[in-house]
Amino acid sequence: MELALLERLNAERAARRATILVTEIGSGRQRLVTPAEAPSDPLAERLAEGFRTGRSALVDLGNERVFLTVQVPLPRLVITGAVHISQALVPMATGAGFDVTIVDPRTAFATPERFPGVDLRAEWPEVVLPELALDPFTAVAALTHDPKIDDGMLVEALARGCFYVGALGSRRTHATRVERLAGLGVPREDLARIHAPIGLDIGAVSPAEIAVSILAEVIGVLRRRPAAREQAA
Repeated sequence: MELALLERLNAERAARRATILVTEIGSGRQRLVTPAEAPSDPLAERLAEGFRTGRSALVDLGNERVFLTVQVPLPRLVITGAVHISQALVPMATGAGFDVTIVDPRTAFATPERFPGVDLRAEWPEVVLPELALDPFTAVAALTHDPKIDDGMLVEALARGCFYVGALGSRRTHATRVERLAGLGVPREDLARIHAPIGLDIGAVSPAEIAVSILAEVIGVLRRRPAAREQAA
């Protein structure tokens, strides 16, 4: 691999941006493709599949065979609220391959005893958001029912292009939330991206069932999203 190409690949990895390294098997020539570049590439359809699934593959391009080495950041799930739903959701999300972080300033709830081995931030979202660096490979689930905790995270998640943004609450609660966030200057087209009530409608009742519905919805959005989605700067 040429040094300049390797340096670019490492820079994209460090910035948590997806890339695909295209290697021509016969000639050995290589090039790097980003999601923004994929739609105009001769391999657009296969590149889109690679970005969506995260799977490398050997493909044919006319008489040439090329190998697509897919580099997709580990998906993250950031949860506001160290609540019962979170206790059920964390082990399932971790088992599904998500890097999970919980944010909740309420130290009575955000304890290592309730969430062992989890990246637990017992701080207000505005304090930890610069460190979290939300990005298009991050899902955000707001589960506290407390606007003082959830709203700041939701605003930042929408601004940073997180692939999934969901919030707990009834339709009436969400309608009030939308008006509140619109009053803060969040565009209504962005607010329409919030999944609320959060989770798939499977008739979930218990915290564990609600957790299942949330994770299923998150995975569905992750695997079906457009490959060329513009990445936040």
